[in-house]
Amino acid sequence: MSREIRSVAVIGAGTMGHGIAQVCAAAGREVTLIDATSELAEIGLAKICANLEEGVRRQKLTQETADATVARIVTAAEVERCGSCDLVIEAVPERPELKRAVFAQVEQVTAEHTLIGSNTSSLSITELQAALRHPARFIGLHFFNPVHINRLLEVVRGRLTSQETVDAAMAFATVIGKDAVLVNDSPGFATSRLGVLLGLEAMRMVQEGVASAADIDKALELGYRHPMGPLKLTDLVGLDVRLDIARYLHEKLGAEHFRPPEILERMVAEGKLGKKSGQGFYEWK
Repeated sequence: MSREIRSVAVIGAGTMGHGIAQVCAAAGREVTLIDATSELAEIGLAKICANLEEGVRRQKLTQETADATVARIVTAAEVERCGSCDLVIEAVPERPELKRAVFAQVEQVTAEHTLIGSNTSSLSITELQAALRHPARFIGLHFFNPVHINRLLEVVRGRLTSQETVDAAMAFATVIGKDAVLVNDSPGFATSRLGVLLGLEAMRMVQEGVASAADIDKALELGYRHPMGPLKLTDLVGLDVRLDIARYLHEKLGAEHFRPPEILERMVAEGKLGKKSGQGFYEWK
């Protein structure tokens, strides 16, 4: 596990997965972007190309750099394609049974030295790694949306994660241009526990008519220098994702302030999931 990470597989090409694949490829790593179907993986690649095109348009990178990044990425629909990679990062939906199924497949095809990371934003790393044959190589790698812009990476150490794995993950964070924070496994880690709490309270304020979503966000952005308000961030992350996390934290921590507010339950039931559906606390085109 101490060898350099030269190749990375990302399983899940959605909102987070394609961004993770992009930053790894931009750092010179060979990347395999995997999803349930070839079509889904190609959609993820198309989103990467759109991000890079925007970067070129804004003169943040050259066309040559963008082309080289795309050239390092291949798409696939088979988990077996990650077999020769030095690092596998899971970025599938926040369902423990789905993640465990993915990890079981990954363990069948990878070498013992291969690092396995999960992009989960709240699920217990210790519980996820308990079913693995080699839990010492498993670690949380919680990226933040949009991955190609946000520099934070939360590295989460499970109870069975080895120090060698931690060291390798922290070193890799530097390689891909991220500023890493290291936390011990706990429900919601550091970022989700704080961020979700703020977002849920902001939702309750909208529900109670305290202020509009835009004004609540503006207050946090201007008054506390948040780069983005909690409700707009919720729209970007996905209201359904926020709801799953809130339910999980409420169950695990038993704290009433993590109980999902009625407005969140209702909006998800109505299909108002944020940017991906075109409607959340804001309208998106």
